[in-house]
Amino acid sequence: MIQTLRNRPGWWLFAAAIIVTAAVYASGLSGGWLFDDFPNIVDNPGIQIQHFDVSDLSRAALSSPSSKFKRPLASLTFALNYLGSGFDPFWWKVTNVAIHLLNGLLVFLLARMLLRLGLPAIRRAGIARHEGIDGGRCPPYAKGIDERHVGIVAVLIAGGWMLLPINLTAVLYVVQRMESMANVFVLLGLIGYVAGRMRMRDPARHRGWAFVLCIVSLTVPTALGATAKETAVMLPLYAFLIEWVLFRFQAGPAASDETKSKRDWLVIGLFVVILLLPLIVGLVWLLPSTFSPGTWARRDFTLGTRLLSEARIVIDYIVWTIFPTPDPLSFYHDGYVVSQGLLTPWTTLPCIILIAALLALAVWLRKRAPLASLGLLLFFGCLSLTSTILPLELIYEHRNYFASFGLMLAVIPLLAALPGKLSASTSDTRSGLPLALPRYVLLVGLLLLWIVQTSITAYAWGDSLRLAQALAARAPDSPRAQYSLGRTYIVYSHYDPDSIFTKAAYAPLERAAALPHSSILPEQALIFMNSRMHKPIKPAWWDSMIAKLKSRDPGVQ
Repeated sequence: MIQTLRNRPGWWLFAAAIIVTAAVYASGLSGGWLFDDFPNIVDNPGIQIQHFDVSDLSRAALSSPSSKFKRPLASLTFALNYLGSGFDPFWWKVTNVAIHLLNGLLVFLLARMLLRLGLPAIRRAGIARHEGIDGGRCPPYAKGIDERHVGIVAVLIAGGWMLLPINLTAVLYVVQRMESMANVFVLLGLIGYVAGRMRMRDPARHRGWAFVLCIVSLTVPTALGATAKETAVMLPLYAFLIEWVLFRFQAGPAASDETKSKRDWLVIGLFVVILLLPLIVGLVWLLPSTFSPGTWARRDFTLGTRLLSEARIVIDYIVWTIFPTPDPLSFYHDGYVVSQGLLTPWTTLPCIILIAALLALAVWLRKRAPLASLGLLLFFGCLSLTSTILPLELIYEHRNYFASFGLMLAVIPLLAALPGKLSASTSDTRSGLPLALPRYVLLVGLLLLWIVQTSITAYAWGDSLRLAQALAARAPDSPRAQYSLGRTYIVYSHYDPDSIFTKAAYAPLERAAALPHSSILPEQALIFMNSRMHKPIKPAWWDSMIAKLKSRDPGVQ
């Protein structure tokens, strides 16, 4: 037993990663409710069940106002949290952290499988280049990772992913349990699909049952995950990308020349049924409303300006994921400048070109560095739902919950590649990646950066006032952030005219009212607050509110 554990250092490291992640998030468990928590949880009587019976649970399951599909599974867990602990946010957030740690385990298991699949192709390409075939140099992955170190690299991927600051809102923002729960099923489905495909290509295993496993893994988790959040419908696309990069629709192992060109028509047919046909049906259903001007009437962007803006936002997501700083991860992004043209702002066109270049690079790396290729494609594949034609708000960090796994898969194996041998027949001690020390320093530096940034933000989330102050400081141009700070001061003041919180509320509310494109909510809060405390109401507040209502249609707020 002891010898077995010694041969699996990845499990020890993963246990350490779980402990570190739990410790980092611990300071954020005492915080309160925020933003969409109120309509979905606090102000939603449907989840406030009194008994564990069919009637109460059925009402709770269909109570969500956030989607026409109701997301019943997520709502049921909210109801169970309420039944167990009322509206104490602590236990709701503990549940979210537990789901996040479960996802971390699934990411670890999936990463191990993908690394083992990617290594043979990498090693063959590396040996060919190392021996002068193709006249090229050995690609970085080929010289860096040995299968003995798969567990270590996999836990670095999973640990890094669990600690990423960009994933914090999917954990401590209670309502986004919808996102993290949906990804439990996505990750389970991918693990099952990869396992099924590996068995289909193994002559010693029953091919029919393996194919059944593939079907079940792509259909059942998709259906269950969609009851938590609709993003689970992306599971078949992720499986398709894994198939295209690593399995290549082949009936047998890639190492076999005889079966290399033989296509597996069962697998191809499977994706026609579960991916291509639903995609066509979905587009036929969505496109009429997407091109309807009324769909965008309540937004401050159109379909065209949304697509232009998302090009910049997707590149921002990459930077915020790998090199996070506090200000961009501000939760409120309503101050983000919408792109009005290819050069307005000027960064729009370069970002479009960069996205095209990264996609081309992913295709080019498919045979040379399949893990990097797959990671990039999973990142862009994930955002193809929320960053394209749907009339959603432009930016949310939690949309990267799965996408960030793709970036970890692309980046960490390169940085964590350990010196090893290209094959058992060579003893070339120079086979490790060049510049090993700088790579390791960069990897350690990134891990420390993620830990520190997530710890700082989690600490802010541990108190409602502290969070409102931090988010307002991070996003000074966000009307929502400034309004939220003023509103929090009002809540803390208990409408006491002599409270220090009452005096503090005016500045952020008036600042929010003066910002471009702000709603009438700040003026409304100022008028209500002074009216309730029998204090004079400034005419400028009424004038500002009336001017906004005259100048533009009311928005989503």
